[in-house]
Amino acid sequence: MKIHEYQAKKLLRDYGIPVPRGEVAAPLEEARRIAAELAGQVVIKAQIHAGGRGKGGGVKKALSPDETYAAARSILGMQLVTHQTGPKGKKVRKVLVEEASAVRKELYLSLVVDRSRGKECVMFMASEAGGMDIEQVAATAPEKIIRCAVHPAIGFSPFQARKLSVGLKLDPEQGRQFAEICRNLYRLFREKDCSLLEINPLAITAQGRLLALDTKLNFDDDGLYRHPEIRELRDADEEEPLEVAARNASVNYVKLDGNIGCMVNGAGLAMTTMDLIKMAGGEPANFLDVGGSASPEQIEKAFRILTSDPSVKCILINIFGGVLRCDRVSAGLIQAVANVEMKLPMVVRLQGTNVEEGRRMLRESGLRVTVADGLYEAAQKAVSLIG
Repeated sequence: MKIHEYQAKKLLRDYGIPVPRGEVAAPLEEARRIAAELAGQVVIKAQIHAGGRGKGGGVKKALSPDETYAAARSILGMQLVTHQTGPKGKKVRKVLVEEASAVRKELYLSLVVDRSRGKECVMFMASEAGGMDIEQVAATAPEKIIRCAVHPAIGFSPFQARKLSVGLKLDPEQGRQFAEICRNLYRLFREKDCSLLEINPLAITAQGRLLALDTKLNFDDDGLYRHPEIRELRDADEEEPLEVAARNASVNYVKLDGNIGCMVNGAGLAMTTMDLIKMAGGEPANFLDVGGSASPEQIEKAFRILTSDPSVKCILINIFGGVLRCDRVSAGLIQAVANVEMKLPMVVRLQGTNVEEGRRMLRESGLRVTVADGLYEAAQKAVSLIG
């Protein structure tokens, strides 16, 4: 789960990490008041779940309350397009007004879960090349990125803070500030079940103070049940509408760019189905796992999600009946088609528990369904029905 920059900065502030003073201008008229209270140059920043906002016109500076209001008004409601939003962009519904900072140097600092070392641990990454896309730095100058793995049984140690601060060429006073920031970031990361915590840039101001000018915080969805206060920060307007509908229906769904809608039970089988569609020359429109014990009602909801995607031209249903029996799937499909105006071609592959009963139910239902026995055969038939 992602949250907005202003929400992430509130969490950083709660954990003793220095951030600029600022507030969200909601309603828009608040922009003047906030600028007047900050009493100086301010920065007005679009709040969307994407980076590169400045290059797209989503970040502006202002010197007076009236300039602040005008800038906030020009940003609010715009369809902001960045390299992370795709060509459609995202509508700006909130703007953050915060004090501008005199920056001497920009650094990069992040914490991620590293799964490449044979064991899961939290990895600190830091670089002098702050304010840039870290992916570009990693590709062109990987030696500029300092990495430091934290053993989960030991936690973040003072010597690791020294290693990072020496690599960033910080002076002793900045090193003390940096060590405190790192300790607090690690505590936040662990206590809130984060999956990514990124500060870019972590600025060294003209006064020698370290300040988190921009931050990104992502959370592990599987840990949200422990953090209702974090779950409440979710902004459904920033998420794919079909993914929101799937979450409300308790099915696992990720929208993709293809045109063959997939409904599968089990994540591994879903990934295999997507691979076979590509091998057959097609493109999957989604990952959709209805799980091992879906009810006919859940299957109907999943079916509605597939048919709500205008890019879907054919539906491939691939079920291996174990806990989720094939006859139960057929009942859900028959119920779904009865309640939805179905015009798309559909390929169904059923194997496993009660498969004959499930196939009989489909045959006698009168549905226009193409039945397949094998995995690859099902993918080929789905692709042929489109072409």
